[in-house]
Amino acid sequence: MIRILLADDQTLIRAGFRALLDAEPDMEVVAEAGTGRDAARLAARDNPDVVLMDIRMPDDDGLTATRRILANPALSGTRIIILTTFELDEYIAEAVRAGAAGFLVKDTEPAELIRAVRVVHDGDALLSPSVTRRIMAQLASHSRAAGELLKLDQVTEREREVLALVGEGLNNAEIAERLFITPLTAKTHVSRIMTKLMVRDRSQLVVLAYESGLVKPGWST
Repeated sequence: MIRILLADDQTLIRAGFRALLDAEPDMEVVAEAGTGRDAARLAARDNPDVVLMDIRMPDDDGLTATRRILANPALSGTRIIILTTFELDEYIAEAVRAGAAGFLVKDTEPAELIRAVRVVHDGDALLSPSVTRRIMAQLASHSRAAGELLKLDQVTEREREVLALVGEGLNNAEIAERLFITPLTAKTHVSRIMTKLMVRDRSQLVVLAYESGLVKPGWST
């Protein structure tokens, strides 16, 4: 079962999400929070696999709660999806930098929300298509020298190629096809890169790929 924590200050929204997710045979809502502070507390108590986190909440907003949850070593396996009605670039970019695995607006179709939970649970990054290009452009605008940011002397030339493709949004199968390797080999490369660069998931690899300049906004996959 994928264990889910809902964090939103609107009771009706939480009820709707709970009804939708609990209807799935592989999902279970284990807790609900109406404030950012409660979200962090309940995450520490219940150790959920996925947190659906609203940005604007009282008593610590969703960004603060995200940082607290992801800073807790006991929650190293928890993935956070930011859910909000506000497509504000500064919020989204900050959420991704904080370690959120994905971002979706609240009017996302139910099937897409369910898919998103499974995608981030499996370790992939997820950003709403309507905001991805703008946010990655913002991340790239703050780029620093690749060697300074990433310590690329620790990363092989092949791993740089894989990292760039992760930044473009390709999954392991697509990376394998592009580089003429097996999906298992692609997965191994991604895992080694994450270990070398000390990041927790693919969303942070995407950020690093853009901030380092390995990928530029507008590059096609």
